[in-house]
Amino acid sequence: MAKTKWALDPAHSEIQFKVKHMMIATVTGGFDKFDVQVAADSDDFSDAEISFTAETGSVNTGSEQRDGHLKSADFFDVENYPEMKFEATHYDAASGKLKGNLTIKNISKPVTLDVEFGGVGKDPWGNTKAGFTLSGKINRKDWELNWNAALETGGVLVSEDVRILGEIQLAKAA
Repeated sequence: MAKTKWALDPAHSEIQFKVKHMMIATVTGGFDKFDVQVAADSDDFSDAEISFTAETGSVNTGSEQRDGHLKSADFFDVENYPEMKFEATHYDAASGKLKGNLTIKNISKPVTLDVEFGGVGKDPWGNTKAGFTLSGKINRKDWELNWNAALETGGVLVSEDVRILGEIQLAKAA
């Protein structure tokens, strides 16, 4: 029997990242173009097949100059690597742990994300929706996102640690 398909509700979803800048402040960015595909039979999504893709060229931090730098070969190298992806390998609904492989610049590494399942409900038009909050942390150097600059006071301009945050709403396929 085929699993139930769920599609991203982009109007009610976002993927963000947060990085320390100059070791004193946090910069927030995200991706304007991304997709999530889910197939599951269980009500708690414990048997879910989950995949995520984002267009690296859609990175958006609210600063055109910074976004241009992030799109360059110093970071995402969007000309050669236009997409990043995450393929889940296991979701433990009881613990809220989602494990999978994150691929950036054709480098795949295992990551674990914390998932808070918000539940399932019907919107005013009768569509079944499911909500999730995701969080996690990666080291950007694991994916050869190595660029940095030393500060004269010590430390570096951009932290190696990147926090990942997501608010995802899915719509059950008809």
